[in-house]
Amino acid sequence: MNGWPGLAIVAGAYLLGSIPFSYLIVKLAKGRDVRTVGSGNAGATNVMRAAGKAAGVAALLLDCGKGIAAVAAARELGASSAVVGGAAAAVVVGHVFPVFLGFRGGKGVATASGALGALEPSVLAAAMALFVLVVAWKRTISLGSITAATAFPLLLLAGAGLGWLRPPGAGPVAASFVIAALILVRHHANLDRLRRGVEPRLGERRREAALPPDGDRGR
Repeated sequence: MNGWPGLAIVAGAYLLGSIPFSYLIVKLAKGRDVRTVGSGNAGATNVMRAAGKAAGVAALLLDCGKGIAAVAAARELGASSAVVGGAAAAVVVGHVFPVFLGFRGGKGVATASGALGALEPSVLAAAMALFVLVVAWKRTISLGSITAATAFPLLLLAGAGLGWLRPPGAGPVAASFVIAALILVRHHANLDRLRRGVEPRLGERRREAALPPDGDRGR
C-alpha cells in the first residue's frame, strides 16, 4: 500500500504521536502544565515529578503504546514495508513535535521504544540490554537511552546481515536511523552535560540552580 493510502497512514501515525498524554495527565491531575515543572520535558519522568509515580507510569505506558499502535495499525491495514517504517518514524516525530502542543513535545524515548519494538522485538531486547548495562555502569539514564537508540539500527543491520533476522526492508531500517537521530537531537542538552561531567546520576536530585531546563521549555 503506497500512494495516498500510505500517506494517510503515515499522517495518522503522526497525529497519534501528537496526542500529549504527559501534558493531559498532569493537567487533569494537578491543573499544571508539565512543561513548566522540573526539566520542562513533556515525558514520563517529569510527569512523575509533577503528579507522582502512578501518573508517571501511566504516561510511560501510554507513550510507549502510541509507538506500538502506529506500527501495528499500519501492518493490519496491509501497508508496505516503506509505509510501516514511515508510520514508525512519524509517530515519534509526532511525540517530539506535536501539532496539538504547538510542536513542543517530549524527547520521544518511550514512543520510540514502542515503535522500534513493534518493528523488531528481538532487536529492541538487545538494545534494552545495552541500556541496562550502561545505566548500571554509569548510573545515567540519558546515556543509556542515547546508547540504546543509536545502537538499534546498527543491531538491526547486523542481525539481518548475519542471517539472524529476516530482511527488515529499507523502510524499517531508514525509520530506525531517523528515530535514532531524533533521540540524539532531543538529548543535545544531556549530551552537553555528559561532556562537562555534570549530568545527574541515578538517585541524585536535579540541581536546578546548576542545571537549567533542557533547551526549550517545551521538551
